[in-house]
Amino acid sequence: MNEIRVIPTKAAATEDEVVSADHQARHWQFPEAGPIKAGSDAHFRMFTSLLAATYNPYKPAVLDWPMLEPETLRRITALPIWDIAVQTEIKAAARIAFYAQTVPHPALRAALLHMSGEEARHREVLSRLVAAYGIPMRPEPDYALPNDAEWGWLVTGFSECIDSFFAYGLFELAKRSGYFPAKLVETFEPVVQEEGRHILFFSNWLVWRRANLRWYLRPWFEAKIWAVWAYLLYERIGLAKDVDGLEGADANFTMNGSSAISDEMDLPKLLEICLEEDKRRMAGYDARLKRPGTMPFLGRLGLSVLRLKSRIQRR
Repeated sequence: MNEIRVIPTKAAATEDEVVSADHQARHWQFPEAGPIKAGSDAHFRMFTSLLAATYNPYKPAVLDWPMLEPETLRRITALPIWDIAVQTEIKAAARIAFYAQTVPHPALRAALLHMSGEEARHREVLSRLVAAYGIPMRPEPDYALPNDAEWGWLVTGFSECIDSFFAYGLFELAKRSGYFPAKLVETFEPVVQEEGRHILFFSNWLVWRRANLRWYLRPWFEAKIWAVWAYLLYERIGLAKDVDGLEGADANFTMNGSSAISDEMDLPKLLEICLEEDKRRMAGYDARLKRPGTMPFLGRLGLSVLRLKSRIQRR
């Protein structure tokens, strides 16, 4: 698997270097001026430049895992997400690298391999977190790559769009409520922002791919996308059952996690925070890049329905 470059580590870098790297990871303007048409050569150059240009060189081996109070440690180790999180990063890194091998464009292949390397780094971060806090983990299962490399890439991309949208909200909720101590939030923050870059890259790849497919291949590609969404719905139902089988877990772990973080949390409030955070985390990148749209649209739709339902019930 391709390795991403690692320059000054958090331990070796000065505070100014850390701040600069964090800013670079969140703010980027493509150097070519003027309007850029979706699917054009300029659009291709822009989105394939994104990941390398906004790379944050933190190194998992030297991240600071703060000492936790006993009650805080109990809450964090009890969260029923760690096995799933580690396995998800393993699958993502493998699927992206597999798809990259099928891509003829050198710039796109390099960007995909860079993204795969970052996913592998996320897995290392999570592995070091569970080791630092003694979180029990099940053995990692063997994973077989899909027969269709593009299918695996689409599953990974849309999966990350769903998971990142809710992760934004839950992570911010954990910060506001103090569920995660400030030091732990600071340590884990680069990973959360990195996922935002990934879904931004995926969304622009999708626009470019659609625009450059020959007309007779487009119906098959769109059918594949619908099939991926159907698969993800089925997978998440199965995933919930799997998590439910873990000791002390709950099948609906998104809402279970939010309830654990704040007793006052409800779904409308969670959706509000997810939408706010999605907008904030995307704000620093070139406005000509296509933003992920499906989950924010569904979030706004769901929030409108829930608010309407609440108004009707109050009458």
